[in-house]
Amino acid sequence: MPVRRLMQAITAAVAAAVVLSGCSSSGGTTPVVVGEAKRGGSATVAEVNAFSSFNPYSTDGNTDINSKVGHITHSGFYYLDASSTVVRNEKFGRFEKVSDEPLKVRYTVNEGVTWSDGEAIDAGDLLLSWAAGSGYFDDADPMAGTGTKYFSTAADTSGLAGTVLPEVGADGRSITLEYTLPYADWEVGFDVGLPAHVVAAKSGLNDEEDLIDLIKDSPRGDVEEPAVNSALKQVSDFWNSGFDTKGLPDDPAVYLSSGPYIVRDIVPGVSMRLVRNRDYIWGQEPWLDEINIRFTGAVPAAVDALRNGRVDIISPQPSAGTDDLFTGLAGQGNTVERYNQSGYDHLDLNFSGPFVREDVREAFLKTVPRQAIVDAVVGDLLPDATPLDSHVFLPGQPKYEDTAKNNGSAGYAEVDIDGARALLDGETPTVRILYNRDNPNRAEAFALIRDSAALAGFQVVDAGQGNADWAKALGGGAYDAALLGWIGSGVGVSRVPQIFRTGAGSNFNGFSDGDADRVMQELAGTTDLAKQDELLAEIDKQVWENAYGLPLYQTVGTTAFSARITGVKPSPGTLGVWWNVWDWRLA
Repeated sequence: MPVRRLMQAITAAVAAAVVLSGCSSSGGTTPVVVGEAKRGGSATVAEVNAFSSFNPYSTDGNTDINSKVGHITHSGFYYLDASSTVVRNEKFGRFEKVSDEPLKVRYTVNEGVTWSDGEAIDAGDLLLSWAAGSGYFDDADPMAGTGTKYFSTAADTSGLAGTVLPEVGADGRSITLEYTLPYADWEVGFDVGLPAHVVAAKSGLNDEEDLIDLIKDSPRGDVEEPAVNSALKQVSDFWNSGFDTKGLPDDPAVYLSSGPYIVRDIVPGVSMRLVRNRDYIWGQEPWLDEINIRFTGAVPAAVDALRNGRVDIISPQPSAGTDDLFTGLAGQGNTVERYNQSGYDHLDLNFSGPFVREDVREAFLKTVPRQAIVDAVVGDLLPDATPLDSHVFLPGQPKYEDTAKNNGSAGYAEVDIDGARALLDGETPTVRILYNRDNPNRAEAFALIRDSAALAGFQVVDAGQGNADWAKALGGGAYDAALLGWIGSGVGVSRVPQIFRTGAGSNFNGFSDGDADRVMQELAGTTDLAKQDELLAEIDKQVWENAYGLPLYQTVGTTAFSARITGVKPSPGTLGVWWNVWDWRLA
């Protein structure tokens, strides 16, 4: 499969989600399954952001570190390698297209594949994953503010929303999805998510069979006649937030594993310890007995930890101001690799408050010093770095240059304080900007935007929050603009409607454009790559015309690891070094 697209993290239960680029536990000591035989030793990895949820598929849980932990504690029908190629995991199960018209895909989990409590992964888990990722039961009208959105998935639901109620196989381990419309990303459109038997029990149902019956018997949502399904809402409410935690829960059911590692301990905001799952044979089997994660926060702390031997691997996001920190690491026997990530940082404006008016949005965007931000953050990390001029393409992709010339980005190429003042006509709007205060790149961007916007009359308020809390604030009413980043795997096109479609899971700023929605609907059913590029370019132009916000710069990745460990191979996508954790060895 060619590497074509900007972002699409392959997540279970939701087709394609971009993710946000940011000695005792808090719970009990209930034992979990651990590695039976010592064989591979341990390694320690530094991560900048702190863990917050065992559900990386939800809107609140969809962060980079949660997705990385989710990857090594969950298995599914496929994974992506470092070149964004789909690798099928037939030790776990298989999926096959059984019909083209209509499109039908059958998913079957192999016998003997289990959660770490011994419960089989089966059709109930698949059905719950479909229910969460399809939006099938939603009857919410985002514009009217009526109805109910049940599962708060981060990924776009438009692909799976085109399916009918799945057919459950007689073997109890399979389901068949039937699409009423073509779906471009069908191959990476579905996988296993959270344990259905746990969600059922925590939602007040007797067992997983009750959950299966509830899903099969519940009517499809109807926006014209909304009606709350109370039993299903209990299920979705737990799915949405019941796995959120900064520490190790008292109940091990909340952190079951189906993958190569199991979480054993968490010190909230400080560290996490994972141990090898001795029963795991349905995928690439790992060598290391134990992996420790240290949440370091700032880049200097990660570099210092590697230099002093406290960690073996680091992958912090560098900036122009911290680049010198990596100097000398290679001379100490470490390997340092730098690469362009499949991600970008951006400024998004809420379509409410002061920015409900397009002229105020335009005025604010005219004040943003994008080149100054690139110089301060990227610096010499990329030669001749310039601001990113597309919301959907990255530099080097076939359509980027042509799209950037015609999408309207030229109107914001230079800071235009006079133009902003003219649009404001004496007004002095107050603008609250949300960002991660612990991310030095975002803090630098905020300061530059604040000072420049003040010249036009804007009163910019610091609404930043710390590492552990800023992502949860997204979509709330406590800010008017947000500085954040998306990063993805580079497969498929579903990440675009995930962000820009009306009411979509990662549409945090309330953007809604009927024409753009129609193009995104066409995009979801288009398999021709050239046509996809045309549709993406059209969406990009519509986003710019609405003064949605500004892409700032493509992010740069840096991975460094000690001579003590081998098998580390960075990926430019969401998982970074974690995609092939099973290949890590001690030298």
